[in-house]
Amino acid sequence: MSEHILIADDDKDIASIIAETLSDEGYIAHIAKNGIEALEIMKTKQISLFILDIMMPELDGLETLRQIKKESDAPVMILSARGRDIDKVIGLQIGADDYMSKPFSMDELIARVNAHMRREHKKNSDIVKFGEIELRKSTFQAIVSGNPIDLSVKEFQILCFLIENKGRVLTREQIYYAVWNDAYGGDINTVTVHIKNIRAKLGDSAGMLKTVWGIGYRMESGV
Repeated sequence: MSEHILIADDDKDIASIIAETLSDEGYIAHIAKNGIEALEIMKTKQISLFILDIMMPELDGLETLRQIKKESDAPVMILSARGRDIDKVIGLQIGADDYMSKPFSMDELIARVNAHMRREHKKNSDIVKFGEIELRKSTFQAIVSGNPIDLSVKEFQILCFLIENKGRVLTREQIYYAVWNDAYGGDINTVTVHIKNIRAKLGDSAGMLKTVWGIGYRMESGV
């Protein structure tokens, strides 16, 4: 699925060139001529990266950046024709992830965009989310409704497997093989015990872990 990138710049020619180049790279580009338009687009599109000019009418890039960071963790690149260090410092202090001075090389801009997207993909691949449940695979941290919960390694792996296959009914055999990597030689009843323990720790989110009688288990929204 292509990422959406928002370019906010009152210079239509520059914005169009950036958008066209990003489209050639496989991104979906959106253009706003000021910060107000940028924030409106942000309400309707899942933006993966923002490119903001500092000098814009109605709402400048720095104030737009402040508003974006209240709602989104997506990386923000600041563009400025001023070339003043103070703009860079302020931008970075309030949450910008990158800064380029105009005029700039389009090849460099694309290289930086691609680098940010690679970092986002790597970061997101480590985190599994479903409803109020968030699992961080590299550290085996489990967070429910903003609070950490204590899962054993096997409990964590089972819950992660169920969430990554949300909506699908998984048999105890499938779960056992995925987590213990043992198609034979083990007691699949241990899956039932682990599921019971997971539910006890999930609190209000336990209702999303459904039992499909006679078959197995499924993660689904709702209770």
